[in-house]
Amino acid sequence: MSSESEKKRVQFRAPRGLVDRADTLAAVFQTDRTDILITALREYLRDAAHSDEVKQEVAEAYYDDDITFEELKSLVGHEEAANFRLLKQQLSETFIDDVAEELADT
Repeated sequence: MSSESEKKRVQFRAPRGLVDRADTLAAVFQTDRTDILITALREYLRDAAHSDEVKQEVAEAYYDDDITFEELKSLVGHEEAANFRLLKQQLSETFIDDVAEELADT
């Protein structure tokens, strides 16, 4: 079972007016509050993944080892994550030292 289809219970407090609006929208679409909140969260995360500012924050968290490659990939997609991983490898001290040694030898 993929993590996308697995369910995880969450509980949080939200402003009453926001919850009331979600409930009203749920009534309009003849669904429940959970569906409205999941849709809103999914759309927010999709939009955030396309924001250059958010991508920069996520990349910095990855470079600082605050998140894993798998977490990075789930936020920005496989291709973008692969690019960030490559850049992280290129920026590593070992890589820089190796390049410096190669340049010194030539």
